[in-house]
Amino acid sequence: MAAGRRGQVAAMAFPPGEWELLTHLPARVIVAATSAEPDAPRRTVAEGLAGLDAIAAGRAFDSDLVRAVVSAIYAEADDDRPAAEEFTDRAAGLAEVLEACRRATAVLSARADPADSAAYRQWVQSVAARVCGAARSGGVLGLGGEKVSAAERRFLDDLAVALALR
Repeated sequence: MAAGRRGQVAAMAFPPGEWELLTHLPARVIVAATSAEPDAPRRTVAEGLAGLDAIAAGRAFDSDLVRAVVSAIYAEADDDRPAAEEFTDRAAGLAEVLEACRRATAVLSARADPADSAAYRQWVQSVAARVCGAARSGGVLGLGGEKVSAAERRFLDDLAVALALR
């Protein structure tokens, strides 16, 4: 079956609201991961770019579902994309994204092939891990500091639980 056709078949397995949840979740996870702790703008930009690269890496996953989601993300017209989320309340924003991950996990459990479900959840976790590891925090003038801060580790742990990876 051609790749485009497989993507259409994957999308048809989900009602529109559930498909939207699955296709918008990776970008929401990028925003949450960059918001796990306050950062300098330069660090946040590096993290965001790493997240976009991690989404694109989904094209190489051995999962029709993950590839279909990536295709849908790239096929979405610019004016159809949600505006970048900004958390006015960091804790509430992070909690909302984690809840969306729990909903996506339930949807995948009910509708997706177990291998595709696992691949999607692992891919979303890998997006967050790439974001959190993209720039060092702490330190002085770029020296020292941590690759992944304590707040980012907590977010990654909470995300793994929300995605039923732990």
